[in-house]
Amino acid sequence: MSFDTAAAVPRPPARGASAPVLTGAEAVVRSLELLGVTDVFGLPGGAILPVYDPLMDSTALRHILVRHEQGAGHAAEGYAAASGKVGVAIATSGPGATNLVTAIADAYMDSVPMLAITGQVFSTLMGTDAFQEADIVGITMPVTKHSFLVKDASEIPGAIAAAFEIASTGRPGPVLVDITKDAQQAEVPFVWPPRYDLPGYRPVTKAHGKQIQAAASLLASAKKPVLYVGGGVIRSGASAELLTLAETTGAPVVTTLMARGAFPDSHPQHLGMPGMHGTVPAVLALQEADLIVALGARFDDRVTGKAALFAPNAQVVHVDIDPAEISKIRTADVPIVGDVREVLIDLDAAFRGASEGVKPDTAEWWSYLDGLRDEFPLGYTQPSDGLMSPQYVISRIGELTGPEGVFAAGVGQHQMWAAQFIKYERPNAWLNSGGAGTMGYSVPAAMGAKVAEPERDVWAIDGDGCFQMTNQELATCVINNIPIKVAIINNSSLGMVRQWQTLFYNGRYSNTDLNTGHDTIRIPDFVKLAEAYGCLAIRVEKEEDVDAAIRTALETNDRPVVIDFVVSADAMVWPMVPQGVSNSYIQYARDHAPSFDQED
Repeated sequence: MSFDTAAAVPRPPARGASAPVLTGAEAVVRSLELLGVTDVFGLPGGAILPVYDPLMDSTALRHILVRHEQGAGHAAEGYAAASGKVGVAIATSGPGATNLVTAIADAYMDSVPMLAITGQVFSTLMGTDAFQEADIVGITMPVTKHSFLVKDASEIPGAIAAAFEIASTGRPGPVLVDITKDAQQAEVPFVWPPRYDLPGYRPVTKAHGKQIQAAASLLASAKKPVLYVGGGVIRSGASAELLTLAETTGAPVVTTLMARGAFPDSHPQHLGMPGMHGTVPAVLALQEADLIVALGARFDDRVTGKAALFAPNAQVVHVDIDPAEISKIRTADVPIVGDVREVLIDLDAAFRGASEGVKPDTAEWWSYLDGLRDEFPLGYTQPSDGLMSPQYVISRIGELTGPEGVFAAGVGQHQMWAAQFIKYERPNAWLNSGGAGTMGYSVPAAMGAKVAEPERDVWAIDGDGCFQMTNQELATCVINNIPIKVAIINNSSLGMVRQWQTLFYNGRYSNTDLNTGHDTIRIPDFVKLAEAYGCLAIRVEKEEDVDAAIRTALETNDRPVVIDFVVSADAMVWPMVPQGVSNSYIQYARDHAPSFDQED
């Protein structure tokens, strides 16, 4: 394990030299410094207060004070997802720690490397229902890679170093370190690097050669292959290797919601996103394939539809660093446990040998897929109520910002439109809550991404419902000079829930109207709210004003910008494969995914 030590960080004593005596709290700060951490997000409270005192003196750590611990967690996620580094969040005990749980669960579902450090009551008070006591280790055990409870100050460096290793290796994910207040206050010699043992934690990165050869042979003989690319390719940093294999084999590529940007949208072999709201070519390519090579993907229900009917004629090569994912939903004919980047390198070499440098004859397959692309291009209809099309707004954000921007989405219709209508050419440009589907993710995640990547334009594309869950972090952005751009896709409703009510509940809109944008009374008025936080605020209600507002946002870098785009509530996310049915439900796609002229 190697540590990136910042130049400004005091070096630990050489081996054999006497170790400095530090408090446990000082050891927390020093350990983070020596691990190369530069930014942390948090909110102090009584049980973590000892850590906040030495944190004030650190010249290597930038602490960003959030307005809610959930914001700290999502900011750490956004930081990690945009940069590939471990994101760090700090909270106090009890409600401070439990407020982190949603973000921790979100990071767990989406394999985001994250370290959560929480304070705990005095060890002598644990189990007594003490003030602000909560068993956060027990609470988070199902949604972390590991949770540590530290009661001895001497164990702090080892616990934090081990947590860092667990979070960032194997399948990335969140790790919690809960430290009692007496451990933070006690004084002990500080020894670095610490010794720690992780029995049973041995991530496999190098795949078995026979499995690689078997996969290469299947690829060489397949007539209808598909590379099914999941978020693991992005977490592994394997986009270049994926591009090489795709071009070597000539196979079509589909990228899941979590993998948008892993393969360039502009590449002719890319069919788009599969799944419930995927493109027709991507959905049917998987469904009708004779070979699926799943790369860091987990066959989740949003991709497969009814799993028993998914891709009935396909053999499956499943590559994943987490052996628990392989054959969990779809039995793999060739299971490959390993880091997908290493596997792609080996698989490309093995394929070249197995095919003797000749690509498989997939001309008929490509003819069929190209026909689907021609018949079902991604499009949308203009709303009939005179309000703006949300798809138009989002597509213009993507086009005017360009591929070097970062786009963090909330959850719902706007999330799907952002996945569909922004063109992603590079990894780590698209951040969203895929597995947990957490409303409120966007603003703090964009904040974290901007801290990690300050030279990039970072957008939070949010819904009026999501925005109201975490918009208080705009204050954090203003005070800390984090100039994100926020696009509120304001359809005055919980849009995705409303869409389901339209389709499956006979238009009975039970509790989905938010009254935020379409009436004379706006509750709240997002422009006034954003101005109250110190942001530049703009409202756009006509398509002819969209570009000017976006350009103003892109030109403004001294404060956050919030644009309230008032859009139609009747806009739908198409295509849509209804939950629980087969992806072969092509008639549904033919009815609901025609070629729409965007100028109509």
